[in-house]
Amino acid sequence: MSGEVARISMGECLEKVRKTCPLVHNITNYVTVNDVANVLLACGGSPIMSDEPEDVFDITSICGGLNINIGTLNTRSIEAMKVAGKRAKELGHVVLLDPVGAGASALRTKTARMIVDEIHPDVIRGNISEIKSLVSGSGTTKGVDADAADTVTEENLDTMVQFVKDFSSKTNAVIAITGAIDLVADANECYVIRNGRPEMSKITGTGCQLSGMATAYAVANPEHKTEAVAAAVCLMGLSGEIGWSRMQEGDGNSTYRNRIIDAIYNVDARTLQEGAKYEIR
Repeated sequence: MSGEVARISMGECLEKVRKTCPLVHNITNYVTVNDVANVLLACGGSPIMSDEPEDVFDITSICGGLNINIGTLNTRSIEAMKVAGKRAKELGHVVLLDPVGAGASALRTKTARMIVDEIHPDVIRGNISEIKSLVSGSGTTKGVDADAADTVTEENLDTMVQFVKDFSSKTNAVIAITGAIDLVADANECYVIRNGRPEMSKITGTGCQLSGMATAYAVANPEHKTEAVAAAVCLMGLSGEIGWSRMQEGDGNSTYRNRIIDAIYNVDARTLQEGAKYEIR
């Protein structure tokens, strides 16, 4: 929560997204691009996908937010991220960085740190290994998944809350670390969130989908970015719970993905407000 602006509820964050239909430019990985677009539509936003350097200047100019996901990097997309990121910041648009796989390769780590240092994103969302890699410049990320040694637990929760607040203070960004326990923090407050299902890890792209949705939430709630990102994280986890409760015999991870998207589409402000499981530290 920045300055003296009063906190707003998660339900209010959701309603502002549905009311304003924020347009989000996504430079995201081709593994999950379709799901990111569908989740943005489901939550009440509107997606545009473009990663051609000659195209992104114009595309990001007409949007309210930019979601940068480094999941499938190439030299063209890296250049597009620079062009779009700088243009978005010139226009005062929300920029979110999803440093997928940072720590797994030198290129990913270097690119993610370049975006942090040169673009100065408003929101950074990743797993704990990826965020630690941004802090240290190296890491033990396991592919695009967090290393088993890097987990947020009840035992290390106080330490991790301080870690994420410190990184927010250093970057002036809202930091979201997602896992079994999710943390969303600015320099002063941290939402400790316990929504979700372990089965969500069996679906490719729930993190990518969340990054798109979190961008829309931050765009729709510009004075309340921390609360907005926390609301998006709670909504994704809650939708995972709702979707799992509707699974039938013979359903698998493909059906579960669709049930999560359907749940995001159908959750209203009251359901989110009553179903969100969080505390603020």
